[in-house]
Amino acid sequence: MNMSRASMVVALVLGSIAARADDWPQWMGPKRDGVWRETGIVRGIPSGGLPVKWRVPVKAGYSGPAVVGGRVYLMDYDRRGGDAKNDFSARSELSGTERVLCLDAVTGKLLWKHEYDCPYAISYASGPRCTPTIAEGKVYTLGAEGDLRCLDAATGDLLWSKNFKKDYGAATPIWGFCSHPLVDGDRLVCVVGGAGSVAVAFDRQTGRELWRNLSASEQGYCPPTIFESGGRRQLMIWDADKLNVLDPATGKVLWSQPLKPSYGMSIIAPQVATTPEGQVLFASGIGQVGALFRLSADGSDAKPLWRGKPKNAVYCSNSTPFIAGDTIYGCDCETGFLTAVNLANAERRWEAAEPTTGTRRGRHGTAFLVRQGDAASSGSRTWIFSETGDLILATLSPEKYEELGRMRLLEPTNECFGRTVVWSHPAFADRCVFARNDAELVCVSLAE
Repeated sequence: MNMSRASMVVALVLGSIAARADDWPQWMGPKRDGVWRETGIVRGIPSGGLPVKWRVPVKAGYSGPAVVGGRVYLMDYDRRGGDAKNDFSARSELSGTERVLCLDAVTGKLLWKHEYDCPYAISYASGPRCTPTIAEGKVYTLGAEGDLRCLDAATGDLLWSKNFKKDYGAATPIWGFCSHPLVDGDRLVCVVGGAGSVAVAFDRQTGRELWRNLSASEQGYCPPTIFESGGRRQLMIWDADKLNVLDPATGKVLWSQPLKPSYGMSIIAPQVATTPEGQVLFASGIGQVGALFRLSADGSDAKPLWRGKPKNAVYCSNSTPFIAGDTIYGCDCETGFLTAVNLANAERRWEAAEPTTGTRRGRHGTAFLVRQGDAASSGSRTWIFSETGDLILATLSPEKYEELGRMRLLEPTNECFGRTVVWSHPAFADRCVFARNDAELVCVSLAE
């Protein structure tokens, strides 16, 4: 049967909508949930790999890329002096500039650059930690020494800035400021530090402070997270001592629960899931500190359902886990393995080194997990960017870890506990993956 010209046009339009290209405007994606909803994506990685569109040189850093409107935004550090030794307990003193780069997503061509002088006194000092956050023509960046900046996304012009150390008396954490800023309506929510100002909300247009709250022994490294509970939006701030849930409009504390990882390392974004019995929240960190909480029906409180023990649960550090169905999937910082855990009772279902450190055991083995499509389904495809520099496509289910292919994107250029690593969250946009190490940024096509 012949298709009419009008029918062909309609089919092409509908096809282009179905295979739409998505942006990746911040850490963990459009909804900050580690789910890539774009269609028209490959269902496996062939043995010969996937097409590399471009590679461009960049300087060092842990900051992941963000991709919006055909542009890639990235932070790095141009070091002029000092020795960046990765000593877990000591700070490296460096001189150099932090940079915000804007590149063409199709070609990798540099469009603009914003930079400022920034001496470092932090551990693991290769460069900035936070992924740029882009919203309505503005780029929000946070450097490792607490420089918060709002830039024009088209030109790179500075619109406003804050410095957490000067403006709030915040001490730089030993591993630098790491909490990715969160856009919430007209607010920009940041983990800052200092007395009464662990959490601060700014007017994101002007930089004017809207509210501040919370004190703690340290501010921690966990990004602020919005979730819904009891029919209202809530803001999660996990400092070095406790989980705090605030009203995002006012900063008022709704509830707190103690959860204190070792070394002030509250890092992962706590995960909320809905079970037949109601909502639960999971968080964990180094020192075998982890717990599952039951959220009250009205969103006003939380009660522990279980707390982890040495040989159960999963204790995540560098990368945020996810919950699918009745299973938690995350990278355990003690074993270094990707681990599946029974949500109901914390029992471990399986462990796998292949997606993190390769074949050997290693503390802080790291892989960044991004689900393809349905966020709630168990056994769906998951993109994994391993610390070995490999992009992996795998199926994660309660029963097993199953690879659907892998390719080397980048060489690991950093170091941890004597092994080479790349620790930077990739971006998935325009049917491509964008990933960086301390020497280059690469774009690889994942189009079907």
